[in-house]
Amino acid sequence: MEKVNTTERLAELRKLMKERQVDVYMVPSEDSHQSEYIAPCDGRREFICGFSGSAGYAVITHEKAALSTDGRYFNQAEKQLDSNWELLKQGLQDVPTISEWTADQVEGGKVVGVDPTVVTAADARKLADKIKKKGGEYRAIDENLVDLVWEKNRPARPSEPVRVHPVEFSGKSSQDKLEDLRKELEKRKSVGFVVSMLDEIAWLYNLRGNDIPYNPVFFSYAVVTPKTASLYTDESKLSQEVKDHLGESVTIRPYAAIFDDVAALSAESQSANGESGEKPKFLTSTRASWALNLALGGPERVDEVRSPIGDAKAIKNETELEGMRQCHIRDGAALTEYFAWLEDQLLNKGVTLDEVDGADKLEAIRKKHERFVGLSFDTISSTGPNAAVIHYKPEKGACSIIDPKAIYLCDSGAQYLDGTTDTTRTLHFGEPTEMEKKAYTLVLKGNIALERVKFPKGTTGYALDALARQFLWAEGLDYRHGTGHGVGSFLNVHEGPIGIGTRVQYSEVSLSVGNVISDEPGYYEDGNFGIRIENMVMVKEVETKHKFGEKPYLGFERVTMTPHCRNLVDHSLLTEDEKNFINEYHKEVFEKTSKFFKDDALTTAWLKRETAPY
Repeated sequence: MEKVNTTERLAELRKLMKERQVDVYMVPSEDSHQSEYIAPCDGRREFICGFSGSAGYAVITHEKAALSTDGRYFNQAEKQLDSNWELLKQGLQDVPTISEWTADQVEGGKVVGVDPTVVTAADARKLADKIKKKGGEYRAIDENLVDLVWEKNRPARPSEPVRVHPVEFSGKSSQDKLEDLRKELEKRKSVGFVVSMLDEIAWLYNLRGNDIPYNPVFFSYAVVTPKTASLYTDESKLSQEVKDHLGESVTIRPYAAIFDDVAALSAESQSANGESGEKPKFLTSTRASWALNLALGGPERVDEVRSPIGDAKAIKNETELEGMRQCHIRDGAALTEYFAWLEDQLLNKGVTLDEVDGADKLEAIRKKHERFVGLSFDTISSTGPNAAVIHYKPEKGACSIIDPKAIYLCDSGAQYLDGTTDTTRTLHFGEPTEMEKKAYTLVLKGNIALERVKFPKGTTGYALDALARQFLWAEGLDYRHGTGHGVGSFLNVHEGPIGIGTRVQYSEVSLSVGNVISDEPGYYEDGNFGIRIENMVMVKEVETKHKFGEKPYLGFERVTMTPHCRNLVDHSLLTEDEKNFINEYHKEVFEKTSKFFKDDALTTAWLKRETAPY
C-alpha cells in the first residue's frame, strides 16, 4: 500500500478547472451505473488521489483536496494518501461529511462541478440545495475532467462477450421477468422504466458478461415500456446465440444512444397526452444518474423509485436457492482443501509462502470444481497486522509472508454458474494470545446468534444488526462495517436492497423468504490482528409455537460449508447450546463435503479434526 505522488495530477486537474471556471470539482467512486465495483477505466477517484478502496469520495479545490471514506478503509487510506490530501473519516464525531466539507468551500459564489453521469439525481439535488444556501452553484460538467488528465495511460474500455444465462440456472425466463415488470408499470401508471444498474439488466434479460472484474455484468442500459423492450450495448459483444435468445421482442441499440433516445421517448409521451390531464412519468431507480434524469426532462417527468427489478432479483426462486446450496458445498470443499494444504505447508513442510501465494493456490483449487467461472472479488489473504485492514488486497512484491505464529484471515468468494459465494474464515496455526481467542469467540457467538434468530415477517436487517454485536458490545468492543449484505445469483457479490447493519436503507426493506445474505461480524486491532467470520444464509419461513399478530415467522438456513477454527475458540465463553449448534454445523459440513476428499488423506484428516465434537 504505497503512497502515490498526486502533485502533478492535481496540478493538471486544477488547470482544467480554471479553464472551465470551476472552483471545486467532485470525483465519486462510482461509474455511470453507480456500480460499487468498477472497470479499471472508471477508477477516476483512485487515479486522482491514490486510494484504492472501493468506497470513497474525492473533492478538489484550487488550494486543497479531501477524501471521505468509511471505517472499513481508515487504515488503508492513511497508508495510501499523500500529503496533498485531507482524510475525512466518516462516522467519527466532529468529522464533516463530504457534502458539508464541499459546501464550506463555496462562499462568494463559487462553482462546484461534477460529471452528471456519475452522481445520482437525488444526490445532485440535495447537494445543489446545500451549495445554493452557502451562496455557490452546483453545475453539471459534460466532460469528465479526470478523464482528460488521465487520457495518456487510462485503461481501455472493456468490451467482453455477453453470454446467455440459461433457465436451468436462472429458474425463470426473461420473457416472464419482462411481463412481471410490465405489471408493475401498469400498477404505477408509468410509461416505461429506464434501467441503469448493470446487474439488474443482466438479471432481467438472463445474460451475463465480464466487463467489470469479478462481476458478471456488461456495460448497458435498458428501456422497458408496456409494449417494447430495448437493450443499449455494444452490439459487437452479442453473439448470434445471444441475439436469438433476446428475440425480436427486444430491440438492440448502441450504448451511447441512450440519452438521445430517452429524451425523444419522454417528449413523445408528453405530446401524446396533449396539454391537459395528468402527464404520465417514466420510472428510474433512485440510483439512476443525474444525466439520465436530465435527459428525461427532470423531476416533473420522472418518478425515482426503489427498483422493482432490484426487489424481484433479491428474492431468489427455488432454482436459484438450490444452486446456492450446491455451489456453497463445492466452494466449502475448496476452502477446506486450501486450509489443510496451507497448514501443512507452513507447519510440516516449513515452506515460505506470501499472501498472494495463498490466494493463488485457493483460486487454483476452486478452478477444479464444477461450474466454476471465476472469483467474485479479490481474495483477502492477510496475515497478522494486515488482517486488521478490513478490505486488504495483497499484491505480489508488496505483501507479507504468511506467519504461522499469527492470525490468518481469508475472505474469498467465487462465481459459479449456479450461484455466488463469499466466505470468511480466521485461523491460527500456532499459539493464539488470550485476547485473540477471546475476540474470536465473541465474534463467533455473534455469528451464531444472528444465524439462529427467529423474527416476524416485516423485520429489517437494521433491527437484527445488534444481535451480532451484542457480545462484543458487552466488552466495550465493536467493528466498523455492516454485518450482512445481499448476494446475487451468479451476479454481484454485494446486492441490494437488503442488508444487515446501521445504514438507513437497511431499515427500509424487510427481509423476505428467498433473500440470500451474509452474516459477518468481526473485530480488528490496527497494527495487531483482525478477525472476521462470514457465513452465507438464506431467509426461510420457520415454525414457532405461537404466531403473534398472525404473522409468519422467518429465520435463516445456513449454506456455507467449511469449519470454524477450533484453535481460536475459548470454550469457557461458549454455552452448551452454542457448542451443540457448532457440533451440528460441523457434522453437516463433514457429511456434505467429505466426499470430495476420498483420495486426499491430508484434507480428510484436517476436516475430521476441525469438525470433531466439542
